[in-house]
Amino acid sequence: MRKRLIFNLIHALRKSGANFKIRNLRERILVETQDTDKTGNSLSCLFGLSWYAETYFFSSGELEAVKTFVLKNWENWIKPSETYALRIQKTPESGESRDKIIEAIAPQIKRKVNLDHPQKEIFIEARENTWFLYFKKEKGAGGLPSGCEGKMITLMSGGIDSPVAAHMMARRGATNIWLHFHSFPLVSQKSMEKVRELAQKFTCWQPRLKIYFIPFSEIQLSIKLHAEPKYRILLYRRVMLKIAARIAKKEYCEALVTGEALGQVGSQTARNLAIIEDATKIPILRPLIGMDKEEIIERAKKIKTYEISIKPQEDCCTLFIPVHPTAEGNMEKIKKLEKNLQLAKLIRDALKRAEIELF
Repeated sequence: MRKRLIFNLIHALRKSGANFKIRNLRERILVETQDTDKTGNSLSCLFGLSWYAETYFFSSGELEAVKTFVLKNWENWIKPSETYALRIQKTPESGESRDKIIEAIAPQIKRKVNLDHPQKEIFIEARENTWFLYFKKEKGAGGLPSGCEGKMITLMSGGIDSPVAAHMMARRGATNIWLHFHSFPLVSQKSMEKVRELAQKFTCWQPRLKIYFIPFSEIQLSIKLHAEPKYRILLYRRVMLKIAARIAKKEYCEALVTGEALGQVGSQTARNLAIIEDATKIPILRPLIGMDKEEIIERAKKIKTYEISIKPQEDCCTLFIPVHPTAEGNMEKIKKLEKNLQLAKLIRDALKRAEIELF
């Protein structure tokens, strides 16, 4: 997991254009750089980091070096009217005791101490033969390093829900491979353009992203021709999962991911979700399942995908959506309808015409 984090860190820093050198220390990862703004922006959305800090690093292993540095600079750090606290952290291997570190540093700082609510903090870490000194911990993205929990196929519509679902899975260490179903040339390429724009945003959290663009119009036309309107949405979703499962096998993926939330629309009732899920044996993960729309929108705004997702588009489902889709599908009826669709050929043709883009 640590190796994966360092790999992702190197990729993010290279992408930012920062000049840097990484030291993989025992309990810390040190990034040596003059490009602090670029580095900070990269670290802020790197999954696997609980916090990070701009740090002074001392490799001499001597408390005297830290003491001398603090003595020369503390007046620049803490204003006369401000209170401060000294926060000490040390490993058993470091040669100095905690009390000795405090006794060496604290008397040099002529400011009022407030351990509970200080206006400034000085963090000092003693680790074997190295010392760190910093003033503020920045909250990291948390979660697990992207890629440490295997690969997932994520169905990406370009709407509000699916980017949030992908983000939540990436935060838990999954590598997303996106599938976008489109109806071009029956509609414009706006949905595809939105997905590409979302991909540019998403690579902030996942170092590399692969997207499959799947033509879906012929499948939809066949379903429209052979199935009564109220069952069309369920049939669309089942075929999407069948295609997703084929690609998941090819890409050695562990599961499928969707942006479905229980009861949000007619196709997402408990009964209809069971009918949709029956289309494949691969596990289907639904990270948004218990969330309402307001919660999902709030998350979308937080990760800055919302403004992209609400751009107008004609996606593959809205083009052929029936006026009154059923909220209570019938499994036997659905399977009878599928027998008349020649799905195997339709799926093969769609996969042959799929386009792959890398970000």
